[in-house]
Amino acid sequence: MAWNEPGNGSGKDKDPWGQRNDNQGPPDLDEVFKNIQDKINGLFGGGSSGHGGGIIIAIAIAIAIALYAYSGFYIVKEGNEAVVLRFGEYHETTKPGLRWAPKFIDTVEMVDIANVRYQEIGFKTQGSGKVSPVESEALMLTKDENIIDVKLTVQYVASNSKDFALNVRNPDKTLKEVTESALREVVGNSNMDQVLTEGRVEIAQKTKEKIQATLDIYGTGIIINAVNFQDVQPPEQVQDAFADAIKAREDKERKINQANAYKNQILPRAKGESARVTQDAEGYKAQVIESAQGEADRFTALLKEYQKAPEVTRERIYLSAMEEVLNNSSKVMIDADDGNNLFYIPLEKSDATAPTAKGIDKILSKVAAPAATYSQNNSTNYGSNGYSRSRESRGRERRQR
Repeated sequence: MAWNEPGNGSGKDKDPWGQRNDNQGPPDLDEVFKNIQDKINGLFGGGSSGHGGGIIIAIAIAIAIALYAYSGFYIVKEGNEAVVLRFGEYHETTKPGLRWAPKFIDTVEMVDIANVRYQEIGFKTQGSGKVSPVESEALMLTKDENIIDVKLTVQYVASNSKDFALNVRNPDKTLKEVTESALREVVGNSNMDQVLTEGRVEIAQKTKEKIQATLDIYGTGIIINAVNFQDVQPPEQVQDAFADAIKAREDKERKINQANAYKNQILPRAKGESARVTQDAEGYKAQVIESAQGEADRFTALLKEYQKAPEVTRERIYLSAMEEVLNNSSKVMIDADDGNNLFYIPLEKSDATAPTAKGIDKILSKVAAPAATYSQNNSTNYGSNGYSRSRESRGRERRQR
């Protein structure tokens, strides 16, 4: 029978909600806390002693506080920085050393700013050191529509701990995508020969600049140290032809280097020889000028003597010239008209000592030229007397011959 059915007059089953406290006010908090304290004291064996239970609670609270404080200590290693977030928002960046942050309030993220990190493009190094190609990253199209296989590494460091930890969710993945994009752009603007041979350094530098510019725009806190090509190869089908082309270029460079070495060797020698010839020419020039000046001075002095005694001077010049011409001659000259004694000169004397026709012509020209010049310049001064003396002189010469 239900408690509220009619006929239930026993009064035993009463409405449970009907039994209400006559005091309709809120419960006594002191009594509630006291009941809780009694239960805690019972757990720790404190009995009903309220004073002993309070001490235990205080000790427990102190231990909890100590554990909480201890859990907040952390160490920042050398070469690292710690980015502290308070309730998920940036609070501060701490340097190496022993630091403390309240647990459950602050979050600490460590950032290595000293070690150089590496990013691989076009290949992947396994834990055992084995290299596996990644064709989706390595194959690229050049400006002249050729496909090449490029493998490179990027060296970088985290320069700004805050930006590195907060601005980029996955720095390594972001750098990989930015590097691949920049590399494809630079390679796409270059010819295949440039990428395979002499243009690698320039392409690596341009790629580095583009990567750094993009990372700075996004505020990643990353600094690129170097971009290094590990391997650049043409497609496998044409590798032999390109190997021959590269060998030909190397031979060309070798020939050029050899030619430059020969040039550097021969040019100083040629310059020295040229300087020597120039000095010899200058010396010969000075010698010829001095000789000509001496000859001119000698003839000037002779002219003065000739002006004083023309006949005697002409006779002396003639005899001197004949003496010089016939000095080494094997012939005999006699004056038949004057009846001089005959002198014997050995005929077997070597003809090698005889003067040549060229030497005789040279001597006669030296003698005849001044006389002719003087005769031409002074013909009006001598008149008929000079002319008759000249005829007498020529007649005497014919008689002597």
